Amino acid sequence: MNESKKGGWQLVRQEPGPDLKLFRARYDEMRNPRNGRTSKMIILEAEDSVNVVPLTADGKILFVRQYRFGIGDHTLELPGGIVDPGEGHRQAAERELREETGYAGGQWAYLGRIASNPVFMDNYIHHWVARGVEATAAQQLDEGEAVEVVPLAEEEARRRLLQGEIQHPHAVNALLLFFYKK
Repeated sequence: MNESKKGGWQLVRQEPGPDLKLFRARYDEMRNPRNGRTSKMIILEAEDSVNVVPLTADGKILFVRQYRFGIGDHTLELPGGIVDPGEGHRQAAERELREETGYAGGQWAYLGRIASNPVFMDNYIHHWVARGVEATAAQQLDEGEAVEVVPLAEEEARRRLLQGEIQHPHAVNALLLFFYKK
């Protein structure tokens, strides 16, 4: 990236950090255009991710409840996950929906993307909506997953979102896009 795209910040040096399973760490030494001082920043490199606002024929949004180790608690969020190398983000969204919920099909539309966490991550999350999904198979969970499917009426989902019960930022963003673009 050239200096003008970085707002005057200059990359002085870059070095690899440890491989952290879902992320690869990288250290960027950056020169501040305001004062000329350099600071070592950590960047987590990761593949893009996806999530889906899946709506059943009877108008329910399918959520998943799963344990999140970072906060040590369960969250109510949308089905989603990492885009595999060589996979398109819609393909990944369809796969993640099928694996986490057993649902598939429907009419798909792209809601948009957002930086996952631009403070220290280099990837994006792509949001999709799938209208009219149907149960087609059993869940196909990874060894480290325990996922409960939770169908909610749209108004109940909106209420929980606005009351702060849905806390995963990727799910919050996707739902805001979904409710705004209806």
